[in-house]
Amino acid sequence: MADKIFENNQVTITGEVVSDFQYSHEVFGEGFYMVEVSVNRLSNFADIIPMMISERLIDTQCSYIGQYIRVDGQFRSYNRHEEKRNRLVLSVFVRELEFVDEIPEGEKSNQIFLDGYICKDPIYRKTPLGREIADLLIAVNRSYGKSDYIPCICWGRNARYASGFEVGGHVQVFGRIQSREYVKKLSETEVEHRVAYEVSVSKIEYLE
Repeated sequence: MADKIFENNQVTITGEVVSDFQYSHEVFGEGFYMVEVSVNRLSNFADIIPMMISERLIDTQCSYIGQYIRVDGQFRSYNRHEEKRNRLVLSVFVRELEFVDEIPEGEKSNQIFLDGYICKDPIYRKTPLGREIADLLIAVNRSYGKSDYIPCICWGRNARYASGFEVGGHVQVFGRIQSREYVKKLSETEVEHRVAYEVSVSKIEYLE
């Protein structure tokens, strides 16, 4: 059963470590730490993706900034309570990792596969330039009765296709994890710069 759970949420990322480790939490005496990895897009823009890594996989007291790393894991979510509301926090939960000398040219350095269920009505819209977009929230089952809630964004024909999906529908998604900066208005005089993470969908299939 565990292998089946791992198969429905698969992430492979190769990029450059751009932060030191920050302590996150402990489970049964095992410490987990956050580190950020920069992954280049074809457009020369870099996505900064947060990774959660166990201290059993790597020496979290060392600095690896500037080194290249390849990780396999899952894209996970949890709700963090702040400002009287819950905020969805996303990161890559690392299961395996290795350091590499370089990223081979043409290698797919950012890949994700999800097998899950639509958990809210898709939001379909067009940009001012007429580009079609559909936002999806997909629930992916995890072991022990838990689920991860993953925001996904579809473009063009995929957006039109996904706009008709119904809540509870079973889907498979292929794509990449991307980061996006935005400004959160906290009050009339105060704003906060934040980063959101989502899956940019390259292929999506609706399973009957």
